[in-house]
Amino acid sequence: MTSALSLRRWFWTALAIVLAFRLWLAWWLPITGDEAYFITWARAPDLGFYDHPPMIGWVLAALLKVSQSTLWLRLPSVLLPAVMAVGMLVLIRALVQKNIDAERIACAGALTWMLVPAQVINVLVTTDTPLILFSAMAMAAFVVAVRHDSPAWYAAAGMALGLAFLSKYFALLVGFAFAAFAMASTLARDPLAPRVWRGLAVTGLAAIPFALVNLGWNYNHCWSNVLFNVYNRHGDAGFEWRRPVEFAASVIYLSSPILLWQLARERAALRSAVASREWRLFATLALAPLAVFAVIAPFRDVGLHWLLAFMPALFAAGAIALGADRLLTSVKYLAILSAAHVALVVTVAALPIETFQGLRQYNSIVQAAKARELLAALKVYEGKYLFAANSFSRASRLSYEAALANFVAQPRAPEAWRRHYVFVLGSTSHNGRHDDILTDLRSLEGRDVLVVRRDPADRRQYQRWFRTVDLRDIQIRGTTFHIVLGHGFDFGAYRDSLLAEVRDRFYRVPKLLNRGQCYYCQRYFGTQTCPLR
Repeated sequence: MTSALSLRRWFWTALAIVLAFRLWLAWWLPITGDEAYFITWARAPDLGFYDHPPMIGWVLAALLKVSQSTLWLRLPSVLLPAVMAVGMLVLIRALVQKNIDAERIACAGALTWMLVPAQVINVLVTTDTPLILFSAMAMAAFVVAVRHDSPAWYAAAGMALGLAFLSKYFALLVGFAFAAFAMASTLARDPLAPRVWRGLAVTGLAAIPFALVNLGWNYNHCWSNVLFNVYNRHGDAGFEWRRPVEFAASVIYLSSPILLWQLARERAALRSAVASREWRLFATLALAPLAVFAVIAPFRDVGLHWLLAFMPALFAAGAIALGADRLLTSVKYLAILSAAHVALVVTVAALPIETFQGLRQYNSIVQAAKARELLAALKVYEGKYLFAANSFSRASRLSYEAALANFVAQPRAPEAWRRHYVFVLGSTSHNGRHDDILTDLRSLEGRDVLVVRRDPADRRQYQRWFRTVDLRDIQIRGTTFHIVLGHGFDFGAYRDSLLAEVRDRFYRVPKLLNRGQCYYCQRYFGTQTCPLR
């Protein structure tokens, strides 16, 4: 039997190794389109942004005050697994303190969660970064609140839940899990159930002010968070047999097949664990959100990152039910699996970029890894054109690199950050439409615009929007970037074609929300709100 001292040493050694690797990976890995997009939010912080609530924009805005290096901006994501692993160790140890094996159980549980490959190799800073942190804080506070019947801890859970809600709407599933536990306690005739319901009311009241911030912003901004998350991003919804299979594979990948098998096999251990209110709570916090995802999985792709916020509760429940010795089997398995992931990443990092020239995504890889070379090739056009791209991902990456290189994308721009900002022209995607807020296309009337594209441009399309059009190609690292040089932008023609299409596809407001104001239709179509759905 591995001693508590040995397990503690394993935990801190693994934490140091994982953290060192994650710091290197965050430094080496080029910025992604989504990350660069969120950095764009941070350059003009607001109470809300088109796609999601504002938390990640606020976090990055604070970090930008110090530096705009990729490693620095990714630091919250880099440190998150370590912080949460330590938090899990402390919380589990406190909950099972009466068990003579408490230290070993806590170390094994935290170590198992920390060695999941996703915790080792995912260094991207996204909306999920603050969601995971604040959801974990809300869950931990709620567990302590239930254990001690503490109104103060119930309120703390509500405030953390509110911060999670300001990170991403999936925080609602944490609140749903709290309510599910209260309902399960009532059905089980737990004498604590009435107190849990009262505590849940305190949690809800503490979370309301945070929700009102988001509600107020949406009221005055086309209800864009609601439109994006409820309507616009689900156009491909429909039953497909592969979807539940992929969902099950995601759950297995983000946990451990050995852990899940042991939980299913060790019925005696589970029966004993059910007697613990804390175990039932952790199990509910993990299983209630996963049950919701399981219901929608046959009809909608469930992203791997959607599940991350709810995995710590599963590992805590597994630790309490199975004990340290059984968990060590998962620790060994996950250590080997994560080591394989690390070896693959290091191998890829050592290869020249041309190795991947045969991949369909090679153009995007070059743009991400060698954006400076693309900007250098575009230097001859600097100061002569306004720079744009036909996708939010490409525009965001170029904006980020332009700021680092002090490349002027918008001459005579009023704000300093906008001088390096590459806006979006020609996109009808539901993703990345925060540019609709940032860029007033009316101001481009008569201006010359350079558009960077991955695929060849349709000259006839651009001839509708510009007085004259030239098409050029730029070769970078064996791939072609297509350039449109548009002279004399015709805003009226652009509004009547593309902007009208965007309005009808993405800005139709449900009748229930036919209130407030809409920047898009006010700016471009002279109406306070947009057409109804």
